[in-house]
Amino acid sequence: MTFVQTLSFTCHDEDGLIALMQDWGEESVGAIGFWQAVIMKDRDEPDAYTIWVEFSSYEEAMQNSNRPQTDAYAKRLVAMVEGDVRYTNYDLIAGEGSALRGRSV
Repeated sequence: MTFVQTLSFTCHDEDGLIALMQDWGEESVGAIGFWQAVIMKDRDEPDAYTIWVEFSSYEEAMQNSNRPQTDAYAKRLVAMVEGDVRYTNYDLIAGEGSALRGRSV
């Protein structure tokens, strides 16, 4: 089952955040179970962001989390944000996620 993790936080460096995520995305191509990452900016709360990271399964996401490269990017993100990063885990059961495109739900 497709797994999505969101990371929500406050960041005052949008350009740095985009650059970090571009680097991480390039590093993660072909990594265990990784499909895509999307940055969303809250229209109503300045400097509030959520990153959506999609994997083929929870198990593969956890394997990816154990990669030293993933840990290094997570530490760089934490250094950029104000306060804590809130992690939330989801099973994707319907909608427009990568695994569901072209499939009737």
